[in-house]
Amino acid sequence: MSDFLQSMASHSAARAAAVTSLFSSSDFDKPVLPLTLGAFDVIAEIKDRSPAEGDLSSNNTDRCSRAESYAAGGAAAISVLTEPSRFDGDLAHLEEVVAAVPDTPVMRKDFLVEPVQILEARRSGASGVLLITTMLSDAKLREMLDCAWDHGLFVLLESFDEEDLRRTSKLLENATAKDRADDGQLLVGVNTRNLRTLEVDPERLRNLAPALPEARCVAESGLLVPDDAARVAGWGYRMALVGTALMRSDDPTALVSAMRDAGAAA
Repeated sequence: MSDFLQSMASHSAARAAAVTSLFSSSDFDKPVLPLTLGAFDVIAEIKDRSPAEGDLSSNNTDRCSRAESYAAGGAAAISVLTEPSRFDGDLAHLEEVVAAVPDTPVMRKDFLVEPVQILEARRSGASGVLLITTMLSDAKLREMLDCAWDHGLFVLLESFDEEDLRRTSKLLENATAKDRADDGQLLVGVNTRNLRTLEVDPERLRNLAPALPEARCVAESGLLVPDDAARVAGWGYRMALVGTALMRSDDPTALVSAMRDAGAAA
């Protein structure tokens, strides 16, 4: 695990340990929205800051308006960063977005290490969560997946290398996990970010394409224009998670739509 991920895991574990509230059924009364998937889809991200890119919140568009623009462009889901120490995130941001786009699934993106953080996401109205394979042992990953699926949430399972994808392929030998993948409740992501240098490795998506498991696979990080969506679709990816380009775009609705169209055409 990279130094960056180790730091994020430590911060996350401390946050999880600080959760003192008990959960009841009334905490989970917000609806869970299923993903509606097409030939190629975009998960559009909201984040105030990136360790690699700096401040992304200064585009004179509030969080809710940006979420509405993503939904108008046809985003399959909206990802919201909730990590506070390096991304300026908060669960309150997720709650704001859920309220702003009641017909679009919203995903908690964070460095989750304990099931209680999935329960927090569900209470806040999330319909999905991101889990990072390399941060979790096989047993902990299974526990986290079971918690998410018990609450009806979809999971984007993020990989960085062949070993992550090998573990995911092994996971998909389990009938339950395979069924979830077939139903679109388990997505497999490949992140191009080098978590030591925080730079994007533009060749990683192509290099790892032969190792992609039989699931709906998501290209993450470094996609900026519609041609990027077409390129990754040609390598077998059927979704893209796009953050910085959309946060900096003056017309995110058009960019989401153009990426969806380019990926589908490819």
